[in-house]
Amino acid sequence: MAETIDEQFVETVGAMASPTPGRSPAPTDPVRDGSALTVARCLELFDAQLGSRHLDLAARLLRAAGAGFYTIGSSGHEGNAAVAGALRPTDPALLHYRSGGFFLERARQVGGGDPLRDVLLGVVAAAEDPISGGRHKVFGRHDLAVIPQTSTIASHLPRAVGVAFSIARGHRLGVDTPWPADAVTVCSFGDASANHSTAVGAINAAALGAYEGLPLPLLLVCEDNGIGVSVPTPEGWIESAYSGREGLAYFAADGCDLADAFATATRAADWVRTHRRPAFLHLHTVRLMGHAGSDVESAYRPTGVIAAEQRRDPLLGTARLLIESGALTPAEVLTRYQRKRDDVLALAREVAELPRLTTAAAVMAPLRAPNPGTVAVGAGGSTDPPSRAAVFGDALPEEQGRLTLAQAINRALLDVLAAHREAMVFGEDVARKGGVYGVTRGLANRVGASRVFDTPLDEQTVLGLALGAGVSGLLPIPEIQYLAYLHNAEDQIRGEAATLGYFSSGRYRNPMVVRIAGYGYQKGFGGHFHNDDAVAVLRDIPGLVVASPARPEDAAAMLRTCVAAAKTEGAVCVFLEPIALYHERDLHEPGDEGWLAPYTGPESWGATHVPIGSGRTHGDGADLTIVTFGNGLRMSLRVAQRLRARHVNARVFDLRWLAPLPVADLLREAGATGRVLVVDETRRSGGVSEGVIAALVDGGFDGRIARVTSEDSFVPLGDAARLVLVSEEQIEEAAAGLVGR
Repeated sequence: MAETIDEQFVETVGAMASPTPGRSPAPTDPVRDGSALTVARCLELFDAQLGSRHLDLAARLLRAAGAGFYTIGSSGHEGNAAVAGALRPTDPALLHYRSGGFFLERARQVGGGDPLRDVLLGVVAAAEDPISGGRHKVFGRHDLAVIPQTSTIASHLPRAVGVAFSIARGHRLGVDTPWPADAVTVCSFGDASANHSTAVGAINAAALGAYEGLPLPLLLVCEDNGIGVSVPTPEGWIESAYSGREGLAYFAADGCDLADAFATATRAADWVRTHRRPAFLHLHTVRLMGHAGSDVESAYRPTGVIAAEQRRDPLLGTARLLIESGALTPAEVLTRYQRKRDDVLALAREVAELPRLTTAAAVMAPLRAPNPGTVAVGAGGSTDPPSRAAVFGDALPEEQGRLTLAQAINRALLDVLAAHREAMVFGEDVARKGGVYGVTRGLANRVGASRVFDTPLDEQTVLGLALGAGVSGLLPIPEIQYLAYLHNAEDQIRGEAATLGYFSSGRYRNPMVVRIAGYGYQKGFGGHFHNDDAVAVLRDIPGLVVASPARPEDAAAMLRTCVAAAKTEGAVCVFLEPIALYHERDLHEPGDEGWLAPYTGPESWGATHVPIGSGRTHGDGADLTIVTFGNGLRMSLRVAQRLRARHVNARVFDLRWLAPLPVADLLREAGATGRVLVVDETRRSGGVSEGVIAALVDGGFDGRIARVTSEDSFVPLGDAARLVLVSEEQIEEAAAGLVGR
């Protein structure tokens, strides 16, 4: 079925007047008087525009034939080819899903491969798609410095801020980054996306950073077509919202006029490159053929408006520019148009027959767990003694006696900073204050403000900085102050961090270790926003590693494991720290100091390495296995001692890792007693115990199983918290009941 804009282009160009006879501009001549765009560059950009348009048309034909799966096109946005033309191919790009013109022009600049075929391979979900391996249609290619982005609205903007931040920070730290020192980060998005809280927060963070004097070479490109699916953006709103802002230079251009778009994009890019500050390029575009192939635009837009938008077709604008300059005749324009159609359709027919992913293993290949051997080597490597001496001085942690959980994490972080100059620790209040609970106290004084620093109070920005740092060769260790604060930003982990390797077939990765203070049982301070046990959202993310240490010695070793997995394997790790155990000293009796542990020096790191997905057993009781983690470990150990008076000998198995669960160790310890009590401080519904019991059943365990959990409730303030959190009394009674004592 012919598309209206296809027919209109042919008819309109065919009716255009030929240039004045004898007029034949040189390739270096301006395509229009006073224009910065030469004839030669205009022809190159026009080729990218033509390719983008015919990819859209082919995608709809493939979908109609049942051979294609993606029809959100770039038609009307082809002016973004001018943005690519204004930048260097080494400038990192995080692109809007209507960025076909940009992608093709960037590919022309770099050369190699066939970008038309690459895009079509994504459209048909072919297994040989070099970008995502047939998992999703994305614009991305490693050699083009185009970082693949999913279509979650505006979710890529915080990462873009992080990439821009990391260009200068990486070079300042002497870290080998993928980006040149004078690179510009470009991030494109739509006008509707500009209203999303993620975009607003990211742009605010960029402007704030510039206001504070941080180098932030970021070119934000808002491709404003005036509508988000079916909801119009009020006329003038984007300019009103983003022009004249402190810390953000504003440029506006007509994206349907290639000469204006190129000139303005060049000025904007040069301004960012020179000033190392963010700029906002407002590119006025149109949206042609609706939001996507399934969108019936006439159901919500008047036909007159649709027709007016079609008359502003940027391809018509560029054709007119070339014809009026004398560079091409109408017939030559149409020849180029038809030749590009033929090329794209031939490729479409070819890729439609190619194999797609056929097994779950193939689909999940990028989600493979970190290689245990590689991680073990990374975690066991000894720190250079001079590096440790520089940060610790004469107070080496292994010589400081028995430490609390908070102290052990603090010393382990300092060891990481000593060993890896690319490592950075950052978040809300982590530097001057040292964190709400003092876990990062003193780190900034020892390694400097470039590596330990405070961020704005915005979790999306914290995680976005980490995402940008990870793809820029740095090793980010961001802190989320409380687990409850994660939830307004968790898509930065789910939709961005965890999917990058998946949608780039492992060609891109964003190593990071996200420290999160969480769980309940704080005394004298709390309520829901400081006591939260909602970890289900993390355990639901494919490929995410979730560590949950409770003991000081485990915490230090597991942090080293997570850092090694991030550095060597590009893993995304979440490190859940139980707030209530940070400063705990005792286990059974006041003053027994049973919750303290010595810090292990580098010479023993290999021997004390804690592999991902490995649990730890306390005791060898034969009557009952108590399976737990976090605060549950301390409570269960206390209960296990009291159970001996009831002639019940229990062993306590600490999961330590919530994703992946230590299934092999779990089955071994369950089989040792034939009775399992799962003690789960998270909620009854969606809590960790559900996964544990499922693992036991799936593994063939046929003994007795029971569980005690916290209630399906938020955690209230004060003593009322004890009414909904699992208690030692509940654990003891359930344990005795399970063994009949």
